[in-house]
Amino acid sequence: MERVSPALDALIAELPDGVVVTDPDILGSYRHDRAADPAAGTPLAVVRPTTTEQVQAVLRWASAHRVPVVPRGAGSGLSGGATAVNGGIVVSTEKMRAISVDPVTRTAVVQPGLLNAEVKKAVAEHGLWYPPDPSSYEICSIGGNVATNAGGLCCVKYGVTTDYVLGLQVVLADGTAVRLGGPRLEDVAGLSLTKLFVGSEGTLGVVTEVTLRLLPPQRTTATVVATFDSVEAAANSVVEITGTIRPSMLEFMDAVAINAVEDQLRMGLDRSAAAMMVAASDDRGPAGAEDAEFMARVFTEAGATECFSTADPDEGEAFVAARRFAIPAVEAKGALLLEDVGVPLPRLADLVGGVAKLAGQVRQSGQRHPDVREQQRALGL
Repeated sequence: MERVSPALDALIAELPDGVVVTDPDILGSYRHDRAADPAAGTPLAVVRPTTTEQVQAVLRWASAHRVPVVPRGAGSGLSGGATAVNGGIVVSTEKMRAISVDPVTRTAVVQPGLLNAEVKKAVAEHGLWYPPDPSSYEICSIGGNVATNAGGLCCVKYGVTTDYVLGLQVVLADGTAVRLGGPRLEDVAGLSLTKLFVGSEGTLGVVTEVTLRLLPPQRTTATVVATFDSVEAAANSVVEITGTIRPSMLEFMDAVAINAVEDQLRMGLDRSAAAMMVAASDDRGPAGAEDAEFMARVFTEAGATECFSTADPDEGEAFVAARRFAIPAVEAKGALLLEDVGVPLPRLADLVGGVAKLAGQVRQSGQRHPDVREQQRALGL
């Protein structure tokens, strides 16, 4: 193996064989995540630890030699959080994959390299459920979910990652390992440092262990799909629905996503629609049917051009799969840069309508360079 520097040689010697990687061909695949940031640098090395102690050794070394560290999960992120810097170290948690499940306390202790889907499968074997379900749940890691406070299609009812993180083990920049929180379902003593680290995107430390809260499994009992000829009408239906019930899913797709998915899946989506809503209820008994009836009525009154309801889980899952596939389908059209934005629900129609208007202006002139401040003024934000 080529020795890059005496300092790096010391780190290589301290860790087991194969943990530190300096092969240029391998380093290239760790330069960026799915955001494919063109400004991504080339790391000095990639470190793939399996234990907290190994992560400590890396961060002690990096601190002593003033080498920047970029934590990395599965590399599925679309926001550039795992973008490497020249001369830095990428700490990939991909090989930290242990999990233990306690069905009595409904908790799981998980290393960060396990994929979200693998955690779901492992806890399901104990009759339990881990709710957060990003669209990329099959390829994203729990560590990445914690770093970004990932949500998912069911977050409208069940919340996001932080709502299920009871405790963390984190290695700080100087190599100190700390435990925050724990397997207690209620902890109201003092500041919640656990919450501070969830969503910090690796800026405060490297997460090496996560204690998760689990729930009894839920099953979708009804799915409602509606198409609209305006994005504002679809957005207004969201305000009406969430003001009355808590659906287990309430997802929006615009014309770009609809057509991109249809290009790939050929499932008969309405290409002429400006927006599509996919909603679901997991309430059992008559309540689920009542939720579906209510949502269908709201969609229709909001101006839906077509509305479809089903209690068949396979039919419903087909539309959920379409929504999950939206980002990969749009990615297939070219480079994609995502941005998460939030507004009070009453302003949702203004937001989606304003974005649609700005997108039209950009398409009309390829020479325009949209300015964030101009966009904010146009949206009245």
